[in-house]
Amino acid sequence: LLARRPTAPISASVVCGLDSVGVMRPYAPIHHVLFDRITADALVMTSGNLSDEPIAISNREATNRLGPISDAILHHDREIHNRVDDSIVAVVSDKVRIVRRGRGWTPTPVSFPFDVDAIAAAGAELKSSFCIGKGGEAILSQHIGDLKSPETLAFFEESFARLCSLFRFTPELVACDLHPDYLSTRFAESLGVPIVRVQHHHAHLAAAIAEGAIEGPVIGVVFDGTGYGTDGNIWGGEFLLADMISFQRCAHLDYIPLPGGDRAVREPWRTAAALLHLTFGEDRFPEAILGVDSSEVEFVRTMIDRGVNAPLSSGVGRLFDGVAALAGIARRARYEAEGPMLLEASLPRGWEELDPYRLDGLVAPAGGGSDEPSDSTPIIPWRGLVSDVVDDLRGGVALDVVAARFHRWVAETILRQCDRIRGETGVRTVVLSGGVFQNRKLLAHVEALLSEAGFVSTTPTRVPLNDGGVCLGQLAVAAARRR
Repeated sequence: LLARRPTAPISASVVCGLDSVGVMRPYAPIHHVLFDRITADALVMTSGNLSDEPIAISNREATNRLGPISDAILHHDREIHNRVDDSIVAVVSDKVRIVRRGRGWTPTPVSFPFDVDAIAAAGAELKSSFCIGKGGEAILSQHIGDLKSPETLAFFEESFARLCSLFRFTPELVACDLHPDYLSTRFAESLGVPIVRVQHHHAHLAAAIAEGAIEGPVIGVVFDGTGYGTDGNIWGGEFLLADMISFQRCAHLDYIPLPGGDRAVREPWRTAAALLHLTFGEDRFPEAILGVDSSEVEFVRTMIDRGVNAPLSSGVGRLFDGVAALAGIARRARYEAEGPMLLEASLPRGWEELDPYRLDGLVAPAGGGSDEPSDSTPIIPWRGLVSDVVDDLRGGVALDVVAARFHRWVAETILRQCDRIRGETGVRTVVLSGGVFQNRKLLAHVEALLSEAGFVSTTPTRVPLNDGGVCLGQLAVAAARRR
């Protein structure tokens, strides 16, 4: 459970500059035994694994993998047969939102209003999970993690085999992501059954549409960091008109080059350099604001100009990265989404009342796009935003005000685009999804704005907003197309 920071002091090394902390009550006998023998009121706990690896489930595995970083290991004589992380939820606007679906939530099924039998869905690459269909129910796996290591892939395959055996499931159809290089996609291809490939952000929306039994199309606002688009670029700042079968791309954030590709995620100053370079050009480039060696900056600008190893991204998550780096926080990220999380934590009381940064008009002609590559899809520019952020930073404006005006820009952009699409289509139901909406303050504010404007907004409730819910949407799309 993500809660506001308590009044008792907590080490800075635990909260890392954030304004909330995850808490849980003792739920296992060993927890109660520990508290019988210590005098502390609380323990700082984390999962029993190295970063990006599955949790250890045997004494030998724990000793071999965690021994080098542990002072001591408490063994247990009770075997663990299935790796399952603790679940994480957050309460936003009095509603429980799932962040990670694990212990206590899986394998509890999600009921569908139609048949999903014999369909498997392989999920995404990050925060991976999968699901299988039995009759009118989808049975989701536990949180698997990022499929970047042989250990995590082996965990994925082991969990899939176990779930199929437990529920006597044999796939006749499998859904997967469009990205050809995702290990989850390759796993789906290895099953030897017909495949339905589902665009990443469409899957985000389909999960909410299916579980809510929503009739007709919805306006989908899907903001995250990464998702393979139908034009071959990285999507993540998307306004879609969608049902469970298909979607239209109605607007998107202007593309941002990511110098170094994935390296720009680990070193957000690179994204900030791209924002500055495209906003100010060579003559007025405010290099000093980056706090990075000039030779590195020049190398990155050359990559952008030549289009070498600088893939294009419309991801709002990357925009958050860039603004955070401009503001001097998390120029090199120590953990995923460090900059965006610190920006959220910086928001002052009453930030919703501050003026947003400059809201420029759409760049491309209006009229909606399609799920095929199209040059007519309206583009949401960010150069005016970046220019205003730089002006504030140079003028000595406090970080909390910069964070507030940026969050307001994001929220007002959502409201404006939803209002435009409603005027063109008459659709007033809005689905919010994607990892950016794990920002609890932004989500609450956007939901309030949409409600005041006469929209009905919803989010996935049985699965995470992040990529942990993508498999449910893939299953829904495959079932709807099969029907």
